[in-house]
Order: sequence, then C-alpha cells, then structure tokens
Amino acid sequence: MALRTRENRPRLRAAVRALTGWALAGTLLLTGVTAGVAAADDWPTGPIRFVVFSGVGGSADRTARAMSTFFPEALGQPVVVINKKGANNQLGANYLLAQPPDGNHVGFTAISPYIATSIIVGGAKYTLDDFAFVNGQWTDWDIIAVNKDTPYQSLPELLEAIKANPKKVRASLVFGSSGHLTTLLLLEAHGIPAENLNMVNYDGGGAARAAVAGGQVDFTIIAGEGSVGIKDFIRPLAVVRKDRAEGWDAPPVNEALSPMGIKVPIILGSMRGMVVPAKFKAQHPDRYQKLVDAYRTTLESKDVQKFLGRSGIGADWIGPEETEERVREMAAIFAKYKDVMKE
Repeated sequence: MALRTRENRPRLRAAVRALTGWALAGTLLLTGVTAGVAAADDWPTGPIRFVVFSGVGGSADRTARAMSTFFPEALGQPVVVINKKGANNQLGANYLLAQPPDGNHVGFTAISPYIATSIIVGGAKYTLDDFAFVNGQWTDWDIIAVNKDTPYQSLPELLEAIKANPKKVRASLVFGSSGHLTTLLLLEAHGIPAENLNMVNYDGGGAARAAVAGGQVDFTIIAGEGSVGIKDFIRPLAVVRKDRAEGWDAPPVNEALSPMGIKVPIILGSMRGMVVPAKFKAQHPDRYQKLVDAYRTTLESKDVQKFLGRSGIGADWIGPEETEERVREMAAIFAKYKDVMKE
C-alpha cells in the first residue's frame, strides 16, 4: 500500500477526484437511461384524442367512436373523439400535424383515399411522407343509389337523364372520394359533360347519405357497407365491384352498364383506420409500437369483433406495412385520373 506521504498527497487527491467524477457520470447516465425507459413505459399519461377529419355520423366517425370505447383498456387512459371537418379533410389533417408529435393525438379517420386526394387535387401543403399509418381497419366498396322516390330504375336510365337534362339531376358527393371519381368516370364514359350534373359537395359521408335519404339530392355514390342505415330510403342501381354484394339487390357496375356498351374502372371505396404524424413514429418509436400493439390487441378481442360485427363496422387487422401499401396504391390510381377530377 502506498504511504500517505507529503509527496504523494496531490496524486491521491487527483485519483479521488477522478474516481468521484466517473462515479457521478455513471450515476447520471444510468439515471438518464432509467428515466427514458420510465417515460416510454408510462406513456400515455393522459387522454388520447382520436382526430376524425370529417363530421359526426359518417362511417369514419362511427368507426372511431366504436374503437374509442375499447382502446382505454389496452392503453390505460380514456379516449376522446374530436371532429375537425372542413376543406375536404384538410382541416383535420393539418390539425393533427400541428399537434406535438407525442402520440396524444392520433388520426382515426378515412385514411384512404382522402389524404392522398387532398394532396393530388385539393392543393394540400403536406405530403404522404408526413404521415405514418397504423392500420386500415375497414375498406368498403361503393354503391350507386338513388332516393327511393325518384323515377330512375337503372343506371343507364339515370345517366340518360343527366345527359338530356343538364343541371336537373342532383348528386351528393364527398370531394376526393372514390364515389367522386367514379361519378366523373361514368360521365366521361357516356360522353356527358361534368357540368351537366348538379354536384353538391359534402365534407363527410354522413351528410352525403342524409341528403340522398332525405330527397335533397337524387343520387349518390358512396360506401355501401356504411349505407345500411339508410337502406329503406334508397334504391340501389349498381355496386362498384366485380361481383354482387350480399344484402343489396343491385348488379356490379359494369354489368349494369353493359346495355350501353361502356365500362368504368373499379375504384375501391374508403379505408378507415388510424394514422399518426411521421414525426411521432420517428421520435418515439417505442410509443408508436405500443400504439400498434394496443390496436391489434383491441381489434383481435372476440368481444370487440362481435360488437363491430353487430354494428356493421369492419374489423380487419392488416398492420402498418400493408396499410401504407394500399394507401399508396390508391394514391397512384387517383393521380392517374387527377385531370378528370379537376374538370
């Protein structure tokens, strides 16, 4: 052992200071790591807000509200649904992106095609890369339906009326929707100027359905599974599918058009589900994964599946990767027909 002589005292003091510094640094590092883990594990510490980009009563809103009753069990915090409708879904999307990217605000809405079409034809300043997708829970197909009190008994009859009577036939549409694009493609296929149709634009499917059910407009092209609630007030003329749809007495759209010798592309309907800011996923990958796991656990519950089935709400788990793939596939389709939608 070294003797504590006058000569070696300075060296001893230096050694002690070094050891103390290393110990303090190690303690701070360990404390920081532990605090970081605790922060990740403790999230969420308050209510989660599901931001719906459209109004109350539409299929996206119904899906968000249904899931909001089950998510608290998986996340340990209440869920609040808030509707931010307007500007063809841009108000809701911009509101979500403006919130701190901490996971306390998530989008639960019709993530496709509306985010893409708000960019492609709506002039939105954000891009698809500003979003990270969690799950596309419910992908619907569209139905072409008229108010039951209108005289139109077939799709050709409706199209002929639009051609022969400019501005007389009214349609409820959600701008940037698959129904909007299908409407324009039908007019184009039959050589009808778009201005012949009196198109009334709505911010969400609930209002568009109410308009046709109440007779404010003559027809709509909108999500079929989401239209069960107005079934007694409408007459289906066709479904935008390759085959018939169970529960609806209507032919596939191109079968309905066959007497006219025309066809239109089959455009998939809305996909409702969850989206978050890309910054949230990048800055808090642990929280993002916790949200993904909570969604999957919730959706795969037998009780949740039964509830959604009884409510006529889709209950698919396809996960983040497939959801984003589908969103981008639909974006490519709408980009292909962007000139039609801008007319």
